[in-house]
Amino acid sequence: MKKVLIIDSSKLFSDFMKEKLSAENITVEVTNGRRDAYTRLIADLPDLVIMDVSDSFTDLMDFLKNKFSDPNAKNIPVILTGPVIEKARIASLVHYGVIKYFPTPIKFNSFIEAIGNVLKVSFSVDTTPSILEVHHNKEIIFVEFARVLNREKISLLKYRLAELIDKQDMQNPKLILMMTDLMLSFVDGTNLEYLFDTIYSEERINRKFIKILSFDDFIPDFLDGHPQYSDIKVVKDLRKVLSSFVSITASPEEVPELIAEEILTQQEIDDDTIDRRFNFDLDKDDTEGTVFKVAIVDDDSVVRSVLKRSLSSMGAETILFETGTAFLESIEKEHFDLAILDIFMPGISGFDILTKLKVTPDAPPIIVYSQATQREVVIQALSLGAKSYLVKPQKPDVIITKAIEVLHAKS
Repeated sequence: MKKVLIIDSSKLFSDFMKEKLSAENITVEVTNGRRDAYTRLIADLPDLVIMDVSDSFTDLMDFLKNKFSDPNAKNIPVILTGPVIEKARIASLVHYGVIKYFPTPIKFNSFIEAIGNVLKVSFSVDTTPSILEVHHNKEIIFVEFARVLNREKISLLKYRLAELIDKQDMQNPKLILMMTDLMLSFVDGTNLEYLFDTIYSEERINRKFIKILSFDDFIPDFLDGHPQYSDIKVVKDLRKVLSSFVSITASPEEVPELIAEEILTQQEIDDDTIDRRFNFDLDKDDTEGTVFKVAIVDDDSVVRSVLKRSLSSMGAETILFETGTAFLESIEKEHFDLAILDIFMPGISGFDILTKLKVTPDAPPIIVYSQATQREVVIQALSLGAKSYLVKPQKPDVIITKAIEVLHAKS
């Protein structure tokens, strides 16, 4: 069974991730903070470490250096989350086993996919487009779902409610579930059950203070068929809901203004919250979380594919070039942290590229990857500035180790 160690100061974030991973039969160990992080790492020897670096970059480096010095833990991959930092600083972490860095808010789909790639696990992720908004005014919590019910967002809601109640120290929280933009049918029954069970799991919300604002006739019919949700009432008028929650002493014409200004106005929360840690937008970016960018220049499509697969496993964004000409045109517009280069290609050769890069500002370090074994070829490539020379073919581990070595020397 795969094992993951989560090092994070936010208990709710850790609990949310633990629930998601455990559902896929992954063992999850959690340490809230870094005090005993290295001890837990050595004791558990997980398949993956997920770590937040928001508090201290110095503590992170201490942890990574200790990990790197232990032969049993050295090769355990690490996925980091934290604030936006310089790309060069992130690239320097590759040497210590960091394969992905996700700045917050984390794109959920990309984050889960990265974990799955490391563990070789296929996660079930609900990618249906959905909107979830949660805010509060005093002790009334407003939860709005729009478009469709998304199971990932329902799962997140469980932790968002707990976080909101704790941070605002709510003594008698009440919940209004606004679903006016949803038209549901029997196929949504499972998701509705999951939603109501999720709300019920927050026991500090009295069930008689859970109301649904909806114009859809399916929801009342659904509740009638589920006696376990008999406490939930559906209404079509927000004023009726609020009048049961608060005492409104105003004339009828003043009620709409009172609702808008005093009740529906969102109160700001200064502290970071779990829903700000994740971005559930569906436009998954394949480069999200990558720690450095590599150019692969080779006229052999099989070699390009193998190198791409190997380097992607260590958090690299790979750009493939079939010709030296295309690479040289690209280098004027894009920055690369590393380039892997064949020598003998149609048109511009690897020697020509090395000669050009010697006088190119901010040129990436070069690893030559070629079938040529002649001593004079190797010497010429190194004399033109190549940092290393590998003879084809090589195992992926050898390529990855050499890439890390060159990147570390650069940093």
